[in-house]
Amino acid sequence: MAIPLDALPKIGATATRALAEAGYDSLRTLAGVPQEEIASLHGMGPKALRLIAQALDEHGLALG
Repeated sequence: MAIPLDALPKIGATATRALAEAGYDSLRTLAGVPQEEIASLHGMGPKALRLIAQALDEHGLALG
């Protein structure tokens, strides 16, 4: 089942907190954001990036 656009995938507390502190609170807000920008956030690892990319892909969206 696809993650709703107004939610974030389960990527771990540290990565979720890093996204929230940077102003990203949903998949919708992540669409089109450069992957390098998200990867540079503290606590954002390859697995979290992959899960975000997969969740966006389910909606026909992607990181920039």
